[in-house]
Amino acid sequence: MGGVRDLILKAARGEPTPRPPVWFMRQAGRYQKEYQEIRRRYTLPEIVQNPEVCAEVTLLPVRQLGVDAAILFADITTPLYGMGVDLSLVEGRGPVIHRPIRDEKGVEALRPLVPEEAVPFVLEAIRLLKRELPVPLIGFAGAPFTLASYLIEGGPSRHFKEVKAFMYREEALWHRLMGQLAEAMARYLRAQVEAGADLLQVFDSWVGALSPADYRRYVKPHMARLFQELRPLGVPVVHFGVGTMGLLEDMKEAGGDVMGLDPHTPLPWARDLLGRTPVQGNLDPAVLFAPQEVIRREVARILEENAGRPGHIFNLGHGILPGTPVASVRYVVELVKEVAA
Repeated sequence: MGGVRDLILKAARGEPTPRPPVWFMRQAGRYQKEYQEIRRRYTLPEIVQNPEVCAEVTLLPVRQLGVDAAILFADITTPLYGMGVDLSLVEGRGPVIHRPIRDEKGVEALRPLVPEEAVPFVLEAIRLLKRELPVPLIGFAGAPFTLASYLIEGGPSRHFKEVKAFMYREEALWHRLMGQLAEAMARYLRAQVEAGADLLQVFDSWVGALSPADYRRYVKPHMARLFQELRPLGVPVVHFGVGTMGLLEDMKEAGGDVMGLDPHTPLPWARDLLGRTPVQGNLDPAVLFAPQEVIRREVARILEENAGRPGHIFNLGHGILPGTPVASVRYVVELVKEVAA
């Protein structure tokens, strides 16, 4: 890759760039008119399982917004089907696990993931995209804790009561489950890289529900194993979570080349804490509903807080929200690109 195409790869390696690269979590989705038209013809699982349609959706924001990377359109629960999990993606609610894991029998029922057999459509979509994309492609997976949260709770949760109770009550079984999920996600991400993904992101969206002590005891060893298995792939990996300011140092020690920052984590503080480790983030997604002068002010604030240090990938601190004006997303891209003008 040459020129602007490798901007995000350079930033992810901590190398100087003329401006921060910019992309957005959930940059393809419900806020786009074109995506809504596709959804009238296909369900979410049907999009993911149809490589041509998946590639089309993945390409939409690249063409529409001018972002510096594409992220494969899929759901973090997609590989769980291949592990024998009975789940549905319910509109307005998210993943619903029909038989939540609550005991040893549930853990034993999980099958080892064989990506080439379980998710061939994901790998084919990557191969299709690599023939068309003018920018790098990000592959991704859910982190073991976040996946375990869905598997044990049975779906999204506010309090994570069931997963924490399982973790505290069945510690040995918990570690077995986390080990299985870490191995499965390592295989899944490795297959994505072999198909052509240029970067990876590990989403630990719900790990901020844990205290630092619990993170160190119940999660960190499995994240360290996952990142250790990804290291030989030779592609940068982003480690992202929400509500993780108190976990950031431990997450850095667990692994990942780039640390994703949520909106509540002060960027200057994080850069001082993380040293030379590149960072990604961290505009509040709600700012995209504000007037342009507010968007300009907040984008400028983040760029000023980074103070020109290499290794900054501009992004939101979480995914784009439904109903976000497309013009506002495009405006952020324009503002970040002004840095190099």
